[in-house]
Amino acid sequence: MHRLAVFASGSGTNFEAIVTACERGELPAEVVLMVCDKPGARVIERARNHGVATFAFAPKEYASKADYEREIIARLDAAGVELVCLAGYMRIIGEELLTAYAGRIINIHPSLLPAFRGAHAIEQALEYGVKVFGVTIHYVDAELDGGRIIAQRAFPYEGHDIAELEPMIHAVEYPLYVETIGKLLNAKKE
Repeated sequence: MHRLAVFASGSGTNFEAIVTACERGELPAEVVLMVCDKPGARVIERARNHGVATFAFAPKEYASKADYEREIIARLDAAGVELVCLAGYMRIIGEELLTAYAGRIINIHPSLLPAFRGAHAIEQALEYGVKVFGVTIHYVDAELDGGRIIAQRAFPYEGHDIAELEPMIHAVEYPLYVETIGKLLNAKKE
């Protein structure tokens, strides 16, 4: 059984999709650690409901990014984590984590990269007037949303309402992330 960690900063809907897929046997894995940089985030309650160990921290309580990343690495190593899945983690991964888990950190992003990088991708795409939206899963490297693309899925949308668009993005995100994690884990067996 593969061991996953999920990093999240908010409500944790992608976390929920991943952990539920593991529980149902759709993924040959278990989520053994959830890392959150916002101690009051909803994802912590979701992790608790699924019995997933949690490391919630406040970055300002550490002297540097390297300091809290070293603590995260120690917890990942202790849990035997093989793959780190960023799922709405709104913090840039630093050199410590990138070095320790090189090639083993993936992220889901709500645009068809390389277009619309960063935290406001959906709003930027709407402002630009795109007619095809999508989701990208990519490896994490030192460039913001710039790592090698693993999977993408697109869908048409010609409206202008973010409240209408976000559920459409989630409907694509959840299954694509689970499918992609499954493919990566199955490739590790070979």
